[in-house]
Amino acid sequence: MPATVPMLRELVEQRELRAVSATAFAVTPALREAYASGDDEELAEVAMGEAARAALRLIAAERDAVTEALDAGDEPDAAPAALPDAPVYRRAVIAADVTGAKLRPDLDDAVVRLSGPITYNQIASVHVDLADAEPAVAKAVDVIDAADLGDPDAEFVLGDAEDHQLAWYAAQELPFLLELL
Repeated sequence: MPATVPMLRELVEQRELRAVSATAFAVTPALREAYASGDDEELAEVAMGEAARAALRLIAAERDAVTEALDAGDEPDAAPAALPDAPVYRRAVIAADVTGAKLRPDLDDAVVRLSGPITYNQIASVHVDLADAEPAVAKAVDVIDAADLGDPDAEFVLGDAEDHQLAWYAAQELPFLLELL
């Protein structure tokens, strides 16, 4: 499931998290058919890459929310609770064991729709960019829409972010990771 750092904080605080639009990514029959070779582990990496790309869109939405709040005339000093947090330019993907996900081949080969929230107990692992990826991720957030529309320059910028591997964390490490961010 694609996520952002604020979403991970919500997961730790609430012990569950709903995917945006109930959208997640998984190894599906359509994904298996799309690749002539590759075992489940390799296909899981493909699904993880798709989720990481979707995380860029979530970061862009958070950034846009901050920009809109500031453009609306909200002063950070006057109403700090009313303003959303500035985005953290780190992609996050939550790997979880879920049942009842519905295939969404109309969207993409790896897309599924979750039937409910992911609970903390369902988390297999969490994957988050390291600090050195932040500049590349920030640039990728700026061009994600253009890349989706096939702009080769935007795809190149996106590739720079995707070259950064996400770091693996066990579920019990998540609160400590978030304290350090």
